Amino acid sequence: MKAIQIHSTGGPEALQLVDLPIPRPEPGQVLIRIEATGVNFIEVYFRKGVYKASFPMIPGSEAAGTVEELGPGVNGFKDGDAVVSTSVIGSYAEYALVPAAQLVKVPEGLSLECAAAVMLQGMTAHYLVFSTYPLKKGETALVHAGAGGVGLLLTQMAVRLGARVITTVSTKAKAELSREAGASDVILYTERDFEAEVKRLTGGKGVDVVYDSVGKTTFDGSLNCLHPRGMMALFGASSGPVPPFDPSLLNSKGSLYLTRPTLWHYIATRAELEWRAGDVLGWAAKGELKIRTEHTYPLANAAQAQIDLEERKTAGKILLVP
Repeated sequence: MKAIQIHSTGGPEALQLVDLPIPRPEPGQVLIRIEATGVNFIEVYFRKGVYKASFPMIPGSEAAGTVEELGPGVNGFKDGDAVVSTSVIGSYAEYALVPAAQLVKVPEGLSLECAAAVMLQGMTAHYLVFSTYPLKKGETALVHAGAGGVGLLLTQMAVRLGARVITTVSTKAKAELSREAGASDVILYTERDFEAEVKRLTGGKGVDVVYDSVGKTTFDGSLNCLHPRGMMALFGASSGPVPPFDPSLLNSKGSLYLTRPTLWHYIATRAELEWRAGDVLGWAAKGELKIRTEHTYPLANAAQAQIDLEERKTAGKILLVP
């Protein structure tokens, strides 16, 4: 099978197309033939060495495809089932193994491409607005990278709950996408100071929660956008990691809450996985959640896909197709 492999940390050139044997499923595993792979920032972090990994490795964890072979002891699936998971073992490939406990079926009416595009980012948005800080009707959220994959989905879910959403974006084109997703106010951070704008838009009160996937460049300003006892949900670091700071800063700014959540702790049980995936895939299948796929690349062009992701040239999801 064709696969992308990394032998050492480095730039996009570290992503090499290779030929490897098709893996065989062990007990509790399912072999899937991949139809579409989601590209995410976590793969960039592994490639750069921000997150530690053993090499050589096939990057990727999110993919949709069809069941090819069941490992011993697997029930509930059969050959040919359309499935999707965020726990694929090396999804930058034509075939991959998935723990059966982390695999879900794709509902009728939803394409495999859409399933791959929405699974990880959709469940991320879901846990943020339903669990990390459960948004309520009438509350106000600030969402950075509002036209990104998570940002667009998070905005739609927050609006479903009756919340007001303020977003930050880099261009007028992205601002329009964010408004289409339901944002009430969109700040072009390349032209205006987002902290000052948030305070103006909220009459000096500040927001209830900040959902921040940017990290280093937005962290201080985001804390300043919160009203007393507000929460900062820092779920990514696309601009780099946040430097160490004195926790008493949270006290001085109004007894703020800070959390650094990750999806895996919010789908730790089968019941929670089925809840989040069921909502996200179900809404997408019914057209109640709009999925934006920006670019689809051949597997061999994985390096360019990551370059475009890092340079923020896209709005929405990037897919690889074997």
